[in-house]
Amino acid sequence: MSETTTELPVVVIGAGPAGLAAAAHLLDRDITPLVLEAGPVAGSAVREWAHVRLFSRWGEVVDPAAEKLLAPTGWTKPAEDTYPSGGDWAERYLQPLADVLGEHVRYDARVTGVSRTGRDRMVDADRDTQPFVVHYENADGREQRVLARAVIDASGTWSTPGPAGGSGLAALGEKAAADRITYRVPDLKDPAVRARHAGKRTAVIGSGASAFTALAYLADLAKSDDGQGTHATWILRRGISGSTFGGGEADQLPARGALGLAAKAAVEGGYADAVTGFRTDTFQRDGEDRVILVGEDGRRLDPVDEVIVLTGFRPDLSFLDELRLGLDERLQAPVALAPLIDPNRHSCGTVHPHGVNELSHPDKGVYLVGMKSYGRAPTFLAMTGYEQVRSVAAHLAGDHEAAGRVELTLPETGVCAGAGLFDEPAAAEETGGGCCAAPATLTIGAAPAASGGC
Repeated sequence: MSETTTELPVVVIGAGPAGLAAAAHLLDRDITPLVLEAGPVAGSAVREWAHVRLFSRWGEVVDPAAEKLLAPTGWTKPAEDTYPSGGDWAERYLQPLADVLGEHVRYDARVTGVSRTGRDRMVDADRDTQPFVVHYENADGREQRVLARAVIDASGTWSTPGPAGGSGLAALGEKAAADRITYRVPDLKDPAVRARHAGKRTAVIGSGASAFTALAYLADLAKSDDGQGTHATWILRRGISGSTFGGGEADQLPARGALGLAAKAAVEGGYADAVTGFRTDTFQRDGEDRVILVGEDGRRLDPVDEVIVLTGFRPDLSFLDELRLGLDERLQAPVALAPLIDPNRHSCGTVHPHGVNELSHPDKGVYLVGMKSYGRAPTFLAMTGYEQVRSVAAHLAGDHEAAGRVELTLPETGVCAGAGLFDEPAAAEETGGGCCAAPATLTIGAAPAASGGC
């Protein structure tokens, strides 16, 4: 890369937790960042789940380089042992950090394409010496572009939730039933949202932390004065085993363990019925305009008034189409990272050491970090993203020793994925709850950092 190219900024896509941390680490290395954020404020995606509490404490979701940047402004770090909501995280940390970064952050800048200058993905000649060109649109539709020495994509996966269909595609009739479906954990403190679910039957499709949260919220609504008659139908694509509800009291992130226990209590308390081994094929309407879910095996569930689909998220790779990326064919994560996080292989999603080496692609200088680096894999933790961007920034600064030194301490996830979506429930039950019954701590590197995530 030429001296002229190295004087260009590093473009960071997304002003969320990983993107802003990347900018902080770059500045700490005297490298100019330019953060392009599609929304009008920092943490726009996080604000969309402002009502949801993180299962990690404040001490686990603040990046060290960001804290260093904030310190001279008089910013006060919230009590480390308390739990922020998404709204707290955005207002009390992400926005102040973006404000400190100032002109390094551009809002209402939606990235529409990334390539090498003068080189589409087919051209080999001098490819690695050419700077990146990043196209983006402003809120008013104006198109702009900027050149970059490197690109860090921290845009996350929030904008592309998974569908209800068991095949990975939208179920038949899913789009037509959009007026009865949400792909987010509902904010039941919002009067309009509360009215949609109070006294109604709601199907919750999914088996992760978001589904646990939705079930707990609906159970609380059912116990309230205005929520009598509220009931949930919990739809799982596999059976219930000792690992279904996560690590419980043994989870080293207590709030995360509590989510699973709350979901279990909702089922045992009669506020939710669990339907197992059900892979949604079709959405139908009955005579009262309620939704009937039909499974691939022909089973028809009782009608529900609302459906909450929480089947995970996917990376939006459309604007990276002109780059040469090395992605795992299943997870859509970098090929070197995928084996370390693949839920089909890792029974508890144990996070192994990874940094710039595992995040690199055939096109040198482009990195997918944060939630997006995990592709379709679940159980991402915020501190994992912070460690990723620290390593990438060190590499871009030429400090390869620091880039390769991954220092991270993470708890076991408390969520067992076993052999993927087609687990045999009995096999998990025979092990006494799976590997998460007594999680151990994974320590990486010689200087442990705080565990954490969202």
